[in-house]
Amino acid sequence: MAHSIDSIIARARAECDRVGVKLTPKRQNILLVLLLSEAPLSAYDIVDSYRERYNESLPAMSVYRILNFLVDNKLVHKLETTNQFLPCAHIACDHQHEIPQFLICDRCHAVAEVGLRKTLVRELQESVRKAGFSLTSQQLELHGVCAKCSGGGEASGEVEDGDEVHHRH
Repeated sequence: MAHSIDSIIARARAECDRVGVKLTPKRQNILLVLLLSEAPLSAYDIVDSYRERYNESLPAMSVYRILNFLVDNKLVHKLETTNQFLPCAHIACDHQHEIPQFLICDRCHAVAEVGLRKTLVRELQESVRKAGFSLTSQQLELHGVCAKCSGGGEASGEVEDGDEVHHRH
């Protein structure tokens, strides 16, 4: 991430204060575990990392409740297809962000967070509506092979102006 851990935590705390919720020490510590991880983590991975880092056991149910809080307050994303969690790449940013889409490498499990333009989301919503469905989630998770695993080094696809890509390995 481009911002320091301290600035991300300060921004997360300020955002929680702004909406009238508390970023308790345990919530902050779970967020820190995720921020310091190089890859998305399951709740049980978080339990283990939390115990190692803070020398304190935290029950899985507590971790799930804390993760729900962090997801509800847009500080963490849940990858539904892998049941893993990762910090939002935009916690410390000042500008408006697009709806996140996640590109997940099936080989190394790297995750890239890519913003979808609102116009594209509206088009998708219209297609869904015409098909007689209503969306319960706008999050997209696409599985494939990253450029590193496919031997391409850098991303081989073009990223249009305005799209943001943030990688976590």
